[in-house]
Amino acid sequence: MAQNYDKIPEIALDWVRAGKAVALATVVETWGSAPRPLGSQLVISGETEMMGSVSGGCVEGAVVEEAMEALETGHCTVLEYGVADEEAFAVGLACGGKIRVLVEPIGRGQGPAIEELEALVAKRAAHEPVAYTVNLRTWERQLLKEGAPRVEDRFVSDKSGLNGDWFIGIHNPPLRMIIVGAVHIAQPLVQLARLAGFDPVLVDPREAFASESRFPGETLMHDWPDEALAALNLDARCAVVTLSHDPKIDDPAIREALTAPVFYLGCLGSTRTHAKRVARLESAGFCAADIARIHAPVGADIGAKSPAEIAVSILAQVIERLRRPGTRP
Repeated sequence: MAQNYDKIPEIALDWVRAGKAVALATVVETWGSAPRPLGSQLVISGETEMMGSVSGGCVEGAVVEEAMEALETGHCTVLEYGVADEEAFAVGLACGGKIRVLVEPIGRGQGPAIEELEALVAKRAAHEPVAYTVNLRTWERQLLKEGAPRVEDRFVSDKSGLNGDWFIGIHNPPLRMIIVGAVHIAQPLVQLARLAGFDPVLVDPREAFASESRFPGETLMHDWPDEALAALNLDARCAVVTLSHDPKIDDPAIREALTAPVFYLGCLGSTRTHAKRVARLESAGFCAADIARIHAPVGADIGAKSPAEIAVSILAQVIERLRRPGTRP
């Protein structure tokens, strides 16, 4: 079975419902090199099945042993692993560093109740941002919404971590990329977007363009773009990219995106094309601040020429706006 790092809570719940003893291991702190980020998880069953990763190396073996003990005793524990540079590769670290890993037996002793795991999974299924918080001293737990005390701006930065005795595990909805226009550039872009962790959706009313044969296995919508984007409930975890180069298709999508809190809106076209676009948007009542949200010509200025290179430049700019929001125009 392929590793599925993004669905660890769901896998844990499935195993619990199947009658298995289950423990969750979570990276709660790192120093130096660490191949898995804060919040990364490994789920372990009493039958020594495991899914996910906290290091990608021999640390997993040690964590599994601790998880087996936690399932016996019902005790939560925080493990610390540190290695020198010359020993790092053997334990899954790129170079010297330390990691701390929280191990929790589900539904046992000090571990979270099954109902708490069910509540977390339900929030994730509803695409609601939620923080799973656990006090590493008292083992008190809470599920917190965005804006609650302790979570600060962690939802925006998408960063789990420690706040005093509390570990804050951020569970954001999936990143989405809505691509309007099933043109040649869209073919490599949907693949690159998925590799980068986005759920891509391709919108084009022209079924001959947005066809299964041209985009096998992709999510295709043949509605008119403004209707499609309205149905997709655009939020702050969405990037919108218009590629059709046809105002009849791109403009309705742009107008819809400008009324939503999307973190990125990029539009294909030359500087002259964009000037005409700006005039149309001004005539439609959009102000300068709205229009300034548009990245056009779309993509980072890397001298891209081919469709694949342009797709790379678009994804690079999308990621920059996501991870460095202060660089937005």
